[in-house]
Amino acid sequence: MDLSRYQDFIASKALGSVNHGFRPEALPGRLFAHQKTAVEFALEKGRAGLFLDTGLGKSGCEAVFADEARRATNKPALILTPLAVARQLQRECEAFGVEARVIREAEEVWAGVNIANYERLPRLDLSRFGSITLDESSILKNYTGTTKRALVEAFKDTPFRLAATATPAPNDHMEIGQHSEFLGVMPGSEMLTRWFINDQTEMGTYRLKGHAAKSFWAWMASWSRAASLPSDLGGDDAGFVLPPLTVKKHVVGVDLSQGREEGMLFRIPDASATSIHREKAATLAERVARASELANAATGAVIVWCERDDESAALTAAIPGAIEVKGSMAPDAKEAALDAFTFGHSRVIVTKPRLAGFGLNWQHADTMVFASLSHSYEQYYQAIRRSWRFGQTRPVNAHVVIAETEHAIWRNVQRKATDHDRLKRAMAEAMRGAQNEATLRVAYARASVVTLPDFMKGASHGA
Repeated sequence: MDLSRYQDFIASKALGSVNHGFRPEALPGRLFAHQKTAVEFALEKGRAGLFLDTGLGKSGCEAVFADEARRATNKPALILTPLAVARQLQRECEAFGVEARVIREAEEVWAGVNIANYERLPRLDLSRFGSITLDESSILKNYTGTTKRALVEAFKDTPFRLAATATPAPNDHMEIGQHSEFLGVMPGSEMLTRWFINDQTEMGTYRLKGHAAKSFWAWMASWSRAASLPSDLGGDDAGFVLPPLTVKKHVVGVDLSQGREEGMLFRIPDASATSIHREKAATLAERVARASELANAATGAVIVWCERDDESAALTAAIPGAIEVKGSMAPDAKEAALDAFTFGHSRVIVTKPRLAGFGLNWQHADTMVFASLSHSYEQYYQAIRRSWRFGQTRPVNAHVVIAETEHAIWRNVQRKATDHDRLKRAMAEAMRGAQNEATLRVAYARASVVTLPDFMKGASHGA
């Protein structure tokens, strides 16, 4: 084994990730201080995660990273985005002086920055790209999903990799592990073995070992940057403090005598998926009536969130001029409908958080109505942040409509919200400390020049 290979072997055993990139000489002056810090870090690492909360300017960081990486590799750069976000990201690139093109097919790839929806991945020759950026990279959390496996495999040899998403849930350790695996830092399974223990109170979950916390956050800080506010990365919070958000719960009464079990006076739904599905169907009319009333009474743009196709159809019919986006639509039709709302051609949009809850900027709307709610706090949080984000100048009102039988769902979402806020603060503090301290072991690297003692020199000369 030669010396360089040995040094690479030793570096691979270090606790922190090694650098694969370069120090940029000059970055666009339009970057905020926290964005500049994040981009400089990502370029020096070469393979990095940027966990910047919604509204902190991830798109600008992605644009500059991709542009710098294509210069360094002399190969095209690729940014993958959720549906309907590609054009929005192209406009962000232009704002930072980065020329980017939205592509759909392999023939459209050019030498600069290319932007495509995730759905277009199978149509592209990925070996042509010198860098890959995953916009809204939380798509990786689907641990066994074909998309996650395809992304990890497709880009395992790509020199520059960036994964950008809002601050991951600090207790969603699988998501962190999938990012680490995509970036080639450490397999998710090894991360769990090293720093986590099975949580016996809840199947399939892990908790951080108490004595391993400092080491874990230091390891994360070696390959990622996380921030809830610019000050987490040394920036200025002025302008990033959002206007008030008011969440108002609307409880609608339902006929509890319908669908009751034999011998029971009232219908008492349980927490099973089957029961929730049945209850959604039984209370659809009441929830739709209240939600459509709220949407129709509001002035300006309104986002109406739902969970089921029958809810979506009923809401669209009850709200004059509303445009609907549903999963069965062709991708082009979805994109056109999303753009219609984004650019103000339609006042009201009716859709689901899992379809439009990620990546879209809808600050022009200050009213949203949840006609239906699931147990997923992440979907609820991301839906809220479509309009309650950087650039929003007005107070935002979120109306949550639930049936009187759905209090358990609302309580669960509220509990998760409290847990998420608490853990996110803890994560920010831990990451801030780790980002500011050189607490990682540095891989030992011997000098390549070896000085031989005189007696060995003499032996060598006599040979």
